[in-house]
Amino acid sequence: MNYQILGDSDCPLAQVNLGYGETIQVERGAMAYSSNVDLQGKMNTNKSGIGGLFSALGRSLTSGESFFMTHATGQADGAFIGIAPAVPGKITSLTVGPNQYRLNTGVFLACDSSVGYNMVAQNVGGAFFGGTGGLFVMETQGQGEMLISAFGDIIELTVTPDHPLTIDNEHVIAWDSSLDYNIKVASGTFGFTTGEGLVNVFHGNGRVLIQTRNLRSLAETVDSYLPKSSNS
Repeated sequence: MNYQILGDSDCPLAQVNLGYGETIQVERGAMAYSSNVDLQGKMNTNKSGIGGLFSALGRSLTSGESFFMTHATGQADGAFIGIAPAVPGKITSLTVGPNQYRLNTGVFLACDSSVGYNMVAQNVGGAFFGGTGGLFVMETQGQGEMLISAFGDIIELTVTPDHPLTIDNEHVIAWDSSLDYNIKVASGTFGFTTGEGLVNVFHGNGRVLIQTRNLRSLAETVDSYLPKSSNS
Protein backbone atom coordinates (compact mmCIF):
# COMPACT_ATOMS: atom_id res chain seq x y z
CA MET A 1 0.00 0.00 0.00
CA ASN A 2 1.43 3.34 -1.09
CA TYR A 3 0.21 5.93 1.40
CA GLN A 4 1.09 9.22 3.07
CA ILE A 5 0.01 10.60 6.45
CA LEU A 6 -1.19 14.20 5.96
CA GLY A 7 -2.31 16.89 8.38
CA ASP A 8 -1.07 17.65 11.88
CA SER A 9 -0.03 15.04 14.43
CA ASP A 10 -3.31 15.23 16.36
CA CYS A 11 -5.81 14.99 13.52
CA PRO A 12 -4.15 13.34 10.51
CA LEU A 13 -5.63 11.47 7.60
CA ALA A 14 -4.12 8.87 5.27
CA GLN A 15 -3.88 9.50 1.53
CA VAL A 16 -3.55 6.22 -0.36
CA ASN A 17 -2.19 6.38 -3.90
CA LEU A 18 -3.67 3.82 -6.31
CA GLY A 19 -2.61 2.57 -9.71
CA TYR A 20 -5.07 1.66 -12.45
CA GLY A 21 -7.14 -1.33 -11.29
CA GLU A 22 -5.58 -1.36 -7.81
CA THR A 23 -8.14 -1.92 -5.02
CA ILE A 24 -8.06 -1.37 -1.28
CA GLN A 25 -10.71 -1.97 1.37
CA VAL A 26 -11.78 1.03 3.44
CA GLU A 27 -13.88 1.36 6.58
CA ARG A 28 -17.39 2.49 5.64
CA GLY A 29 -17.79 6.27 5.79
CA ALA A 30 -14.05 6.99 6.15
CA MET A 31 -13.47 8.60 2.73
CA ALA A 32 -12.67 12.33 2.93
CA TYR A 33 -11.85 12.91 -0.77
CA SER A 34 -10.77 11.00 -3.86
CA SER A 35 -9.60 11.44 -7.45
CA ASN A 36 -10.15 8.89 -10.25
CA VAL A 37 -11.36 6.33 -7.71
CA ASP A 38 -14.44 4.12 -8.03
CA LEU A 39 -16.15 3.39 -4.71
CA GLN A 40 -18.35 0.35 -4.21
CA GLY A 41 -19.98 -0.80 -1.01
CA LYS A 42 -19.80 -4.58 -0.64
CA MET A 43 -20.82 -6.89 2.14
CA ASN A 44 -18.07 -7.32 4.70
CA THR A 45 -17.29 -10.96 3.84
CA ASN A 46 -15.28 -13.07 1.42
CA LYS A 47 -18.26 -15.35 0.80
CA SER A 48 -21.02 -14.97 -1.80
CA GLY A 49 -24.75 -15.53 -1.93
CA ILE A 50 -26.87 -16.20 1.15
CA GLY A 51 -23.80 -17.49 2.97
CA GLY A 52 -22.10 -14.14 2.44
CA LEU A 53 -25.17 -12.31 3.75
CA PHE A 54 -25.16 -14.26 7.00
CA SER A 55 -21.38 -14.00 7.25
CA ALA A 56 -21.46 -10.19 6.94
CA LEU A 57 -24.35 -9.97 9.39
CA GLY A 58 -22.50 -12.20 11.83
CA ARG A 59 -19.37 -10.06 11.60
CA SER A 60 -21.37 -6.92 12.23
CA LEU A 61 -23.19 -8.36 15.25
CA THR A 62 -20.17 -10.03 16.83
CA SER A 63 -17.47 -7.43 16.20
CA GLY A 64 -19.30 -4.11 16.00
CA GLU A 65 -17.74 -3.51 12.57
CA SER A 66 -19.71 -2.30 9.56
CA PHE A 67 -22.01 -4.66 7.65
CA PHE A 68 -20.65 -3.13 4.43
CA MET A 69 -17.02 -2.50 3.46
CA THR A 70 -16.02 0.16 0.90
CA HIS A 71 -13.88 -1.11 -1.99
CA ALA A 72 -11.88 1.73 -3.58
CA THR A 73 -10.42 1.01 -7.04
CA GLY A 74 -8.13 3.26 -9.05
CA GLN A 75 -9.57 4.20 -12.45
CA ALA A 76 -6.27 5.63 -13.73
CA ASP A 77 -2.64 5.74 -12.74
CA GLY A 78 -2.10 8.46 -10.15
CA ALA A 79 -5.50 7.96 -8.50
CA PHE A 80 -5.73 8.68 -4.78
CA ILE A 81 -8.15 8.61 -1.85
CA GLY A 82 -8.03 10.45 1.47
CA ILE A 83 -9.21 8.39 4.45
CA ALA A 84 -10.12 10.03 7.76
CA PRO A 85 -10.64 8.18 11.08
CA ALA A 86 -13.75 8.82 13.14
CA VAL A 87 -11.83 10.15 16.16
CA PRO A 88 -8.74 12.40 16.45
CA GLY A 89 -5.47 10.54 16.91
CA LYS A 90 -2.59 8.77 15.24
CA ILE A 91 -2.67 6.43 12.25
CA THR A 92 -0.20 3.58 11.85
CA SER A 93 0.24 0.53 9.64
CA LEU A 94 0.53 -3.16 10.47
CA THR A 95 2.53 -5.43 8.18
CA VAL A 96 0.30 -8.49 8.02
CA GLY A 97 1.79 -11.84 6.99
CA PRO A 98 4.97 -12.30 9.02
CA ASN A 99 2.75 -11.63 12.04
CA GLN A 100 -1.01 -11.75 12.42
CA TYR A 101 -2.85 -9.45 14.79
CA ARG A 102 -6.02 -9.21 16.81
CA LEU A 103 -7.82 -5.87 16.73
CA ASN A 104 -10.04 -4.02 19.12
CA THR A 105 -13.38 -2.71 17.88
CA GLY A 106 -13.27 0.47 15.80
CA VAL A 107 -9.53 0.65 15.01
CA PHE A 108 -9.62 -0.69 11.42
CA LEU A 109 -9.19 2.00 8.77
CA ALA A 110 -8.05 0.40 5.47
CA CYS A 111 -6.09 -2.52 4.03
CA ASP A 112 -4.73 -4.04 0.84
CA SER A 113 -7.14 -6.28 -1.04
CA SER A 114 -4.85 -9.21 -0.10
CA VAL A 115 -5.55 -8.65 3.61
CA GLY A 116 -8.70 -9.50 5.54
CA TYR A 117 -9.78 -10.74 8.91
CA ASN A 118 -11.60 -13.61 10.52
CA MET A 119 -13.77 -13.61 13.61
CA VAL A 120 -12.28 -15.86 16.29
CA ALA A 121 -13.91 -16.88 19.58
CA GLN A 122 -12.62 -15.28 22.77
CA ASN A 123 -12.29 -16.96 26.12
CA VAL A 124 -15.28 -16.59 28.43
CA GLY A 125 -13.69 -13.79 30.41
CA GLY A 126 -12.95 -11.80 27.28
CA ALA A 127 -16.36 -12.47 25.83
CA PHE A 128 -18.44 -11.26 28.75
CA PHE A 129 -16.25 -8.65 30.40
CA GLY A 130 -14.17 -7.08 27.62
CA GLY A 131 -14.65 -4.36 25.07
CA THR A 132 -12.77 -6.24 22.37
CA GLY A 133 -15.64 -7.61 20.35
CA GLY A 134 -17.79 -9.58 22.79
CA LEU A 135 -17.95 -13.30 21.99
CA PHE A 136 -15.62 -12.85 19.00
CA VAL A 137 -12.66 -10.69 18.10
CA MET A 138 -11.09 -9.69 14.76
CA GLU A 139 -7.93 -11.55 13.68
CA THR A 140 -6.07 -10.54 10.54
CA GLN A 141 -5.28 -12.93 7.71
CA GLY A 142 -3.41 -12.78 4.39
CA GLN A 143 -0.40 -10.66 3.52
CA GLY A 144 -0.06 -6.92 3.01
CA GLU A 145 -0.55 -3.64 4.84
CA MET A 146 -3.39 -2.61 7.14
CA LEU A 147 -3.97 0.91 8.43
CA ILE A 148 -5.38 1.32 11.93
CA SER A 149 -6.22 4.43 13.94
CA ALA A 150 -6.25 5.34 17.61
CA PHE A 151 -7.68 7.97 19.93
CA GLY A 152 -4.56 9.94 20.86
CA ASP A 153 -1.03 8.70 20.24
CA ILE A 154 0.03 5.07 19.66
CA ILE A 155 2.61 3.38 21.88
CA GLU A 156 4.12 -0.07 21.33
CA LEU A 157 4.69 -2.22 24.41
CA THR A 158 6.61 -5.52 24.56
CA VAL A 159 5.42 -8.61 26.41
CA THR A 160 7.91 -11.27 27.54
CA PRO A 161 7.50 -14.35 29.77
CA ASP A 162 9.29 -12.47 32.57
CA HIS A 163 7.28 -9.29 32.05
CA PRO A 164 3.57 -9.87 31.43
CA LEU A 165 1.61 -6.67 30.87
CA THR A 166 -1.58 -5.43 32.48
CA ILE A 167 -3.30 -2.82 30.29
CA ASP A 168 -6.54 -0.93 30.78
CA ASN A 169 -9.10 -2.50 28.45
CA GLU A 170 -10.07 0.81 26.82
CA HIS A 171 -6.47 1.57 25.80
CA VAL A 172 -5.73 -1.66 23.90
CA ILE A 173 -6.03 -1.34 20.11
CA ALA A 174 -4.08 -4.28 18.61
CA TRP A 175 -1.84 -7.16 19.70
CA ASP A 176 0.10 -10.10 18.27
CA SER A 177 -2.29 -13.02 17.81
CA SER A 178 0.32 -15.34 19.41
CA LEU A 179 -0.12 -13.66 22.79
CA ASP A 180 -2.27 -15.21 25.51
CA TYR A 181 -4.54 -12.83 27.37
CA ASN A 182 -7.37 -12.71 29.84
CA ILE A 183 -9.57 -9.91 31.15
CA LYS A 184 -10.21 -9.25 34.82
CA VAL A 185 -11.15 -6.44 37.20
CA ALA A 186 -8.25 -4.19 38.16
CA SER A 187 -8.76 -4.28 41.93
CA GLY A 188 -11.36 -5.01 44.54
CA THR A 189 -14.65 -6.65 43.67
CA PHE A 190 -15.45 -4.44 40.69
CA GLY A 191 -12.28 -2.36 40.33
CA PHE A 192 -13.87 0.63 42.07
CA THR A 193 -10.97 1.13 44.51
CA THR A 194 -8.63 2.34 41.74
CA GLY A 195 -11.19 3.45 39.15
CA GLU A 196 -9.61 1.28 36.44
CA GLY A 197 -12.43 -1.22 36.02
CA LEU A 198 -11.41 -3.95 33.55
CA VAL A 199 -7.87 -4.70 32.43
CA ASN A 200 -6.26 -7.03 29.87
CA VAL A 201 -3.42 -9.23 31.15
CA PHE A 202 -1.08 -10.37 28.33
CA HIS A 203 1.38 -13.28 28.58
CA GLY A 204 3.96 -14.73 26.18
CA ASN A 205 6.24 -13.09 23.63
CA GLY A 206 4.96 -10.30 21.43
CA ARG A 207 3.83 -6.72 21.28
CA VAL A 208 0.71 -4.74 22.16
CA LEU A 209 -0.27 -1.40 20.63
CA ILE A 210 -2.14 0.96 22.93
CA GLN A 211 -3.79 4.35 22.51
CA THR A 212 -2.88 7.12 24.94
CA ARG A 213 -6.44 8.35 25.39
CA ASN A 214 -9.64 6.66 26.54
CA LEU A 215 -12.75 7.44 24.47
CA ARG A 216 -15.14 6.03 27.08
CA SER A 217 -13.63 8.26 29.79
CA LEU A 218 -13.98 11.30 27.52
CA ALA A 219 -17.62 10.48 26.80
CA GLU A 220 -18.37 10.09 30.52
CA THR A 221 -16.59 13.36 31.33
CA VAL A 222 -18.46 15.29 28.63
CA ASP A 223 -21.76 13.72 29.66
CA SER A 224 -21.36 15.04 33.21
CA TYR A 225 -21.42 18.60 31.82
CA LEU A 226 -24.45 18.16 29.57
CA PRO A 227 -27.83 19.42 30.81
CA LYS A 228 -30.13 16.62 31.88
CA SER A 229 -33.83 16.63 31.00
CA SER A 230 -36.24 16.70 33.91
CA ASN A 231 -39.84 15.50 34.15
CA SER A 232 -42.22 18.18 35.26
